[in-house]
Amino acid sequence: MSYSISLKVDGEEKTYDSETTYADIAKDYQDKYDHDIILARRGAKLIELNKYIEPDIDISFVTTETSSGHRTYVRGMILLMLKSFYDNYKDKIKNIYVRYSLGDSLFCEVEGLELTDEIIKDVEVGMRKLVRLDMKFDKRAIANDAAIKLFKNYKMDRKSRLFEFRRVSKVNIYSLAGFEDYFYGYMPSSTSVLKYFELQRYEDGFLINMPNKRAPEVVQNYKERKKLFNTLKESTKWSSLMNVDTVGILNEIVSQGKINDLMLVQEALQEKKIADIASEIAKKGNVKFVMIAGPSSSGKTSFSHRLSVQLRALGFKPHPIAVDNYFKERSETPRDENGNFDFECLEALDIEKFNSDMQRLLSGEKVEMPEFNFLVGRKEYHGNFLQLDENDILVIEGIHCLNEKISYTLPKESKFKIYISALTQINVDEHNRISTTDGRLIRRMVRDNRTRGISAIETIRRWGSVRRGEDKFIFPFQEDADVMFNSSLIYELAVLKPYAEAILFGIPKSAPEYEEAKRLLKFLDYFVGVNCDNIPKNSLLREFVGGSVFFND
Repeated sequence: MSYSISLKVDGEEKTYDSETTYADIAKDYQDKYDHDIILARRGAKLIELNKYIEPDIDISFVTTETSSGHRTYVRGMILLMLKSFYDNYKDKIKNIYVRYSLGDSLFCEVEGLELTDEIIKDVEVGMRKLVRLDMKFDKRAIANDAAIKLFKNYKMDRKSRLFEFRRVSKVNIYSLAGFEDYFYGYMPSSTSVLKYFELQRYEDGFLINMPNKRAPEVVQNYKERKKLFNTLKESTKWSSLMNVDTVGILNEIVSQGKINDLMLVQEALQEKKIADIASEIAKKGNVKFVMIAGPSSSGKTSFSHRLSVQLRALGFKPHPIAVDNYFKERSETPRDENGNFDFECLEALDIEKFNSDMQRLLSGEKVEMPEFNFLVGRKEYHGNFLQLDENDILVIEGIHCLNEKISYTLPKESKFKIYISALTQINVDEHNRISTTDGRLIRRMVRDNRTRGISAIETIRRWGSVRRGEDKFIFPFQEDADVMFNSSLIYELAVLKPYAEAILFGIPKSAPEYEEAKRLLKFLDYFVGVNCDNIPKNSLLREFVGGSVFFND
């Protein structure tokens, strides 16, 4: 029996029937928002629009221009794609894998079906038909054991293996016109919001091209990222080589006591890649400057040390150079639109001084190298002189190192550019990706808390600014690298889990950052934790959990 409910909607007192959903109210308020409403917020909690309203709660709405809204849009798009594929080619498909993100596109592969442009067109037409029909995303909770059985029947093996390690008694299953699947995170209320996309056949799979949250109604055309794609493909090959491509399989290895073997093999594969890069540098013959760049928490410092070891093994004498030592004096540092010092922009660096010192070193001169004092905001000199001989080589690390503007006076043939990032090697299951950004955020939280005493709440608060800097100053130059290196380790999130959980639980529910903390805690709950004792002392992961041979921490 229905009854009246009073509540506040965007600060307005309203009365609705108890059988009203948040989606019903969103229709009345859509005109007040610049972008499509995709979720509701009840107090501090995110709510799917298909839920019925509750009394005496302030509600507002979340659009596709927010991080939560955009992630919800992407999940809905994946289920929409899967439904159309299975509607058209169910008898031929063995499985579909959502592999990784390439800019604003998702790369997917289909097992059992050789893709053609015609097939991709058929699937896209089917998706658009479902959008026009405004099909509802239904949600039901079933027992965990029932979910295991359900996905075994659907031949979604990795999904069923994931649930073997779930501690919850119930699992939420989403369905779209009879097609059922499990997704980590919220879903849209219906297909009508999923208007902006296009499918594109690419390599041995296909792309779902979508908008980004900065322009939620504009489908971003795919920009070729061949080096990034090949690096991700190589990582997939590594995962397949070790037969560990999803979290459920990783958990099985942990529970069977085989994680140490996996660690050793993964570390050996990574060391071989670093040795191969050192060999490429040696083969080039005239390299004096190894330029290393990558986004936050990629492990640039540990990588530079390990690369230096391999270069020494080939007869070189590497010297580390941190571009951060060439910051301008604090009084000359640019400020951002909010009046804060902008340490991310290229103009924050004393480019002329950097080029002058590098040119002098290239000419054989002895140069006193600066050390930037961040407390007082100026360069200092402490008698650290450097002079390059025939076998000396500089290993230079900084976020702008791939940008030619930072080293514009140096001969191109003297430089070897490396892009490093933690590109996730495993996914949750067939259809749920692990975001590379989430992996780096968890790394950074653990390291910042351990080495700098910075709380998880502060790291999350700063993360948006960090990401904007990466989008502007790092990612546009990644394809200019001579080589790319993936610093991610298959087992790392199982190791980081206990460190991250401890600090995330410290974020109060009243904090704006709690929403993100709750999302990350739910994500980490998929993993069986691993002790870090047996991680090699030179592992890149040691930069974050401690105990590295390269740091005094």
